[in-house]
Amino acid sequence: MAPAADRPGYWGTPTSTLDWCEENYVVSYYIAEFWNTVSNLIMIIPPIFGAIQTFRDGLETRYAWSFLGLAAVGIGSWSFHMTLQYEMQLLDELPMICICCVFVYCLYECFKQEGVVNYLSIGLLLTFSISVSVIYLLWKEPVFHQVMYAVLVAFLVIRSVFIVTWVYPWLRALCFSSLGVFLLGFILWNIDNVMCDSLRATRHRLPPVIGAVTQLHAWWHILTGFGSYLHILLSLQIRLTYLKHRPKVKFLCGVWPVLHIESQKTS
Repeated sequence: MAPAADRPGYWGTPTSTLDWCEENYVVSYYIAEFWNTVSNLIMIIPPIFGAIQTFRDGLETRYAWSFLGLAAVGIGSWSFHMTLQYEMQLLDELPMICICCVFVYCLYECFKQEGVVNYLSIGLLLTFSISVSVIYLLWKEPVFHQVMYAVLVAFLVIRSVFIVTWVYPWLRALCFSSLGVFLLGFILWNIDNVMCDSLRATRHRLPPVIGAVTQLHAWWHILTGFGSYLHILLSLQIRLTYLKHRPKVKFLCGVWPVLHIESQKTS
């Protein structure tokens, strides 16, 4: 990780265990990492509208919590990158584990009758989430958190690929779009970590607006936010298809994907 920049800022000296490649307090005195902060809007605004639509359509609450959980991660990440304070770092990282557990529950319980609640699965996922959180609070090692997050993502990938391969193959495009966007974000995240010095040197030679495009951690937020949103749509479409609804992905204003239910149920 890059060391903290020397510029002073509103939130004082960073206390977080991580400090990313974007130089601190360059764009704004009040925002430590400007581009890494504002890029979280994609994880906040669309999921809130997704949750509202889920409530309006009378769909299962777990999917509204998926959308709201993604928005909570975005708000936590915004707070972390804006301040670089340890408490805000936890507000970013711990919800990532919790919301991934919700994603796992939704995807692994999608072929159950409506109204059925698997308390064993909830208990196991809750135990995992609490255990990871407690260990991470005691052992402030970011790699531990990243590995635990990766384990949950692996479960999601395996389950998603199984479903679109053997159960609903017509959902492959949505599934692999979600996975591909997320993977691209992960690649850029690693490049940002490994090549930070080169990226910083390049930004110093470029006009500010063009240099902002090289903020690869910000692209990680954008791509993983979009990939996670697509995953919720995939999970919801799988569930509604099993319940014999007729869901279809449409594009709002020709750009942003939303789930439209054409009718309540097929005969």
